[in-house]
Amino acid sequence: MQKVRKAVITAAGRGTRQYPASTTVQKEMFPLVDRDGITKPAIQIIAEEALDSGIEEICIVTAPGNEEQYRRHFRGIAEDLLPSFSKHRWALEQSERLERIHQSLTYVEQPSPEGYGHAVYCAREFVGDEPFLLLLGDHVYISGDGARCAAQVLEVYERYGCSVSAVKQTPETLLHLYGTLTGARLGDKPPTYKITELVEKPSLELAYEELRTEGVPIGKFLCFFGMHVFTPTLFECLQYHLDNNLRQRGEIQLTNSQDMLRQKERYLAFEADGERYDTGVPFGLVETQMALALNSPMRDQMLASLVNIIAQSGQHLRGWER
Repeated sequence: MQKVRKAVITAAGRGTRQYPASTTVQKEMFPLVDRDGITKPAIQIIAEEALDSGIEEICIVTAPGNEEQYRRHFRGIAEDLLPSFSKHRWALEQSERLERIHQSLTYVEQPSPEGYGHAVYCAREFVGDEPFLLLLGDHVYISGDGARCAAQVLEVYERYGCSVSAVKQTPETLLHLYGTLTGARLGDKPPTYKITELVEKPSLELAYEELRTEGVPIGKFLCFFGMHVFTPTLFECLQYHLDNNLRQRGEIQLTNSQDMLRQKERYLAFEADGERYDTGVPFGLVETQMALALNSPMRDQMLASLVNIIAQSGQHLRGWER
């Protein structure tokens, strides 16, 4: 079994839900204060998630014209600015870390917005014949008490030696947002399933008819977490959909190829110990920032600030009611 050395981070979306800010700054570059108190773009937090979990090389799939933003950031402090940071040791250490990350990065362009599956396919040459970790460039993952979320999916791959996707039990009211699956239970630590059926953003009726999973409470379903390890067979499935122009809403979807993959070879899902946060939507960005702060040494200060904000909001509401 091959070790997973490579990761693909898709960052080619046009960021329409974050307009107008996303016309100036790619949404994956929106700043967040991480758990260590350092302000970073979202994609740096995601890259660190992969590298700290044992990944050696990362391919970022970008939209045309966006590569330079990432290159400029990951080069660290520009030489002409070094005098301004000379007394800030923490900043110099961050710059060195950025340069180390830079050494692991490759960039591939998705020429036109043809769907998530097509964006993944653009990394085929980078991946070659190796298994790879796939991450979304606008999702931040925060684990529970144990290992990083990326380390969890890599561990399950190493245990079973096949493609594996992280999933979360998700309320039925959110099924319109996620790919959803069902399967036969294989193990308990973590809960692991052999995928038998999956559907992209199913209707509630379809979900109850075909996607109920034994052991999952009524009202909840297993939905993709946005983190996977795939064997190279996935690219054969994507190639088939491209060659036959099999699209949904004009796009090459990843879920269709995942469904084909589970019919060709063993494909598992496991319940990740952690949470996903989508920075690609306006209040998702706010939620992500709050989650990072509440998982940092500044937790108590953040809670006090939130209580104060809520109290002030309550006063304003009472004033309006009068």
